[in-house]
Amino acid sequence: MPEKRLFLRSGTGTRFIRLTPLSQIFALVTSAAFIGWAIVATAIVLLDTIGTGNFRDQARRDQAIYEDRLNALANERDTRAQEALTAQERFNTALAQVSEMQSELLTSEDQRRELDRAMEVMQATLRRVMGQRELLQRDLDQLGAQLDHDTGKPVDDSSSESVASTMDYVTDTLEDVAVERDHARRRAFQAHEEMANLELEIQFLEEKGDRIFRQLEEAMSISVKPLDKMFRNAGLNTDRLLEQVRRGYSGQGGALSPITYAPDALNTVDPTVDRANNILAQLDKLNIYRIAAEKAPFDMPVKSTHRYTSGFGPRWGQMHNGSDFAANRGTPIYATADGVVTRAEWGSGYGRVVYVKHAFGIETRYAHLAKIRVKKGQRVSRGQRIGDMGNSGRSTGTHLHYEVRVNGKAVNPMTFIKAGRDVF
Repeated sequence: MPEKRLFLRSGTGTRFIRLTPLSQIFALVTSAAFIGWAIVATAIVLLDTIGTGNFRDQARRDQAIYEDRLNALANERDTRAQEALTAQERFNTALAQVSEMQSELLTSEDQRRELDRAMEVMQATLRRVMGQRELLQRDLDQLGAQLDHDTGKPVDDSSSESVASTMDYVTDTLEDVAVERDHARRRAFQAHEEMANLELEIQFLEEKGDRIFRQLEEAMSISVKPLDKMFRNAGLNTDRLLEQVRRGYSGQGGALSPITYAPDALNTVDPTVDRANNILAQLDKLNIYRIAAEKAPFDMPVKSTHRYTSGFGPRWGQMHNGSDFAANRGTPIYATADGVVTRAEWGSGYGRVVYVKHAFGIETRYAHLAKIRVKKGQRVSRGQRIGDMGNSGRSTGTHLHYEVRVNGKAVNPMTFIKAGRDVF
C-alpha cells in the first residue's frame, strides 16, 4: 500500500491529508473487523430469534398436550368417582335387600319351627286321644256284655249314656284335630315353598352383590394406585403421610367408617361385611390422598409459556438447589400447594423471594421476583398467584428460581412436578 495524499479544496485554499501505509492498513483492518462483528452479531440475533420462536412453539405444543392430558385425567377421575358412587349406592341397595330377605327368611324359619312344634303337639294329642278312644272302646265292650240279652237294654243306663256322650266328644275332637293337622300341613308346605323362593332370591342377590363388590374393588384399585405411585415417586413415605393426615382430623364416624356388627354365637365372620369394610378403607385412603395432594407441591409454579433453563444439581462448580423457568417479565407465579407464607421480602441473592410452608415438612421458595403479591403469615391455596417473574437479586436474566425443601433439605423440584403430571 503506497503512501497516498487526500486533497481537500476549499474557497480559501487547498489542504491535503497524508495516508501512510500503516494508517491505511489500520483503517482497512478496523473496517474489516467492524463488518465481521456486524455479520456475526446479526447472525446471533437471527439465530436467537429463530430459536426463541421454536422454543415458544414447542412450549405451546407441550402446554396444549399437558392441558389435554390434564383434562382427560380429570374426566377419567370424575368418571371413576361417579362409578364408585353409583356402585356404592347399588351396593347399599343390594345390602338392604339382602338384609330384608334375611329377615324374611328368619321369620319363615321361625314360622316353620312353630308349625313343626304344633304338628308335634297335635300328633301327641292325637295319640293321647286314640289311646283314650281305645280305653273307652274296651269300656263300651264291657258294658255291652252286661246288657240283658232278652230286652237288649243295659244294666246301668247312666253308664251307657255317659259312654255315648264321651264317644261323641272324642269323635268331635278327632275331627277338629284332623282339620288342624291338614291346615298345619298346608302351612308347612307353603312355608317350605317360600323358603325355597327366598333362598333363590338370596342367591341371586349374593351374585349381584359379588359383581358390585368386584366393580367397586377394581374402581378403588384404579383410583388409589396412581396416587400411591405419585407420592412414592416424590420420595414421601406414604404410611407416615396417611397417618399424619389422619391425625389432622378429630371427628369420629361418618360415611367411610367401618361397618360394625354383632357376631353370632359361633363367632363366624361375615365375608360381605369384611369386603364392604375393605372398600370403605380404600375410599378413606383415596380421600386422604386427595387431601394430601392439595397440601404437597405437585403443581407447576409457572402456567404460562416458558422455557426450562436450568435444573437441579451442580452448576459452574456450585450446587444449584432448584429449577429455573424463564419467561417474560411480569409472568404470574403461582403457589404449588396449600400453605402459609413464612417470608415475603428481599432476600440478598434471591432478590424478592417468597417462602411458603406446606404440610409434611415441605417448603417451597420462589426467587428473583419482580413483584410480591402476598404477605408474611398469609395462608395461600394451590394455584393462587403469589408474585410476578422478574430479575431481582443475583440473576443473569428474567426467570423464576423455584426450590422445594423437605425437612430443610433441598430436593429436585421436578420430582414433584413429574409425579403430579401422572395424575393431575
